[in-house]
Amino acid sequence: MGQPVREYLLTLCVTAAVTYLLTGPVRKFAIAAGAMPEIRARDVHREPTPRLGGIAMFGGLCAGLLVASHLTNLKSVFESSNEPRALLSGAALIWILGVLDDKWGVDALVKLGGQMIAAGVMVLQGLTILWIPIPGVGTVSLTPMQGTLLTVALVVITINAVNFVDGLDGLASGMVCIAAAAFFMYAYRMWFGYGIEAAAPATLFSVVLMGMCLGFLPHNMHPARIFMGDSGSMLIGLVMAAGAVSVTGQVDPDLLNQKAGGLREATHAMVPVYIPLLLPLTVIAVPVADLILAIVRRTWKGQSPFAADRGHLHHRLLEIGHSHSRAVLIMYFWSALIAFGAVAYSVNNASMWIVLGIVLLSAVGLVLLLLPRFSPRAPRWAERMVPPRYRRVVRTVLVPPADRVEDAPEAAEGECEPVPAGINGATAIGDRSRFVDHRRAGSHH
Repeated sequence: MGQPVREYLLTLCVTAAVTYLLTGPVRKFAIAAGAMPEIRARDVHREPTPRLGGIAMFGGLCAGLLVASHLTNLKSVFESSNEPRALLSGAALIWILGVLDDKWGVDALVKLGGQMIAAGVMVLQGLTILWIPIPGVGTVSLTPMQGTLLTVALVVITINAVNFVDGLDGLASGMVCIAAAAFFMYAYRMWFGYGIEAAAPATLFSVVLMGMCLGFLPHNMHPARIFMGDSGSMLIGLVMAAGAVSVTGQVDPDLLNQKAGGLREATHAMVPVYIPLLLPLTVIAVPVADLILAIVRRTWKGQSPFAADRGHLHHRLLEIGHSHSRAVLIMYFWSALIAFGAVAYSVNNASMWIVLGIVLLSAVGLVLLLLPRFSPRAPRWAERMVPPRYRRVVRTVLVPPADRVEDAPEAAEGECEPVPAGINGATAIGDRSRFVDHRRAGSHH
């Protein structure tokens, strides 16, 4: 089992490295190509930021699949299954559509049609749902038409759920990376724990997806130097959906019954599939909830479901007082809790400790939501290892003494009053215009 782990780790590192190294040149290309849209009313960032980060992510996807196809154990996935080729063809279509949207803008209905076409291309090459497990009924085989419709629906929902949550720096890539990590644990256990070869493609897809997100995150963390755009968000959504289709619709529950030792053990192993019936809706429950709430909110107001607004979950976190980075970390926390909680529950859903742990962590998450003014600070011994915003260093701005400023007679002569500095030089008292220009003040004497 050690050899496959090393091969997965190599695939992960290659995908992340290629994505990371390509992002810098892609950023320069996006600036030269003018893929820097104006600031919109719903946007959080303050300055125009280049998009097209999906170009680097697609390069990482191709590199990861290419390396995996030449490794000793992983090349069997390409020999025994056509699913990697189906993923690559569907990803290429959705990526081209996203690049066009990032540069020139594409109508929402056209994008929806493109997403359905990309899903249909994957179905034609064998990446489709063949059967679904239904609690109380058992395994239900699907007709080709039913399988196609269900697969297309799952792909479109997952793509748009990831696209909807892409509203803060590093949010979508981080949440998808967390979901992919949980997905890998689930699929790897299905493959090597129970010896089910049909779970191998999903395991590979999740590793490549993790590499794409990890390679892009350093460029996308707040303040972001580049956005993934629709070319990136739709791409990672499609890769996640492909893995979910593979492991949900290709793994035969009857075979799992035999491998797991009985129906009860197999039911335990399939819990993440039985609870919401579809695994991706478990590991990306937060963006899916955001998607559903957005549709209900917009239709309730008489707007189109595709009309953009500032009512997403991450926007609400900012409105109640959370900082940008803190809002992202809270969304990470809930995604990890739901995703890894489902995987842990599938391993042993009879353990009360797992349930109590999930409840306790949920309480911690609620406390974090109610403390928007709390700013985490690293201990002094670890300050050199964290970004400057988490250090205890306090910057100050010195106000000139009263004898040199006509408008500040209340200041003591010969002394400077320290004023805490805020964002971009503004202070907690007010903006820069309230302070006298030092050069003008000195010109009177």
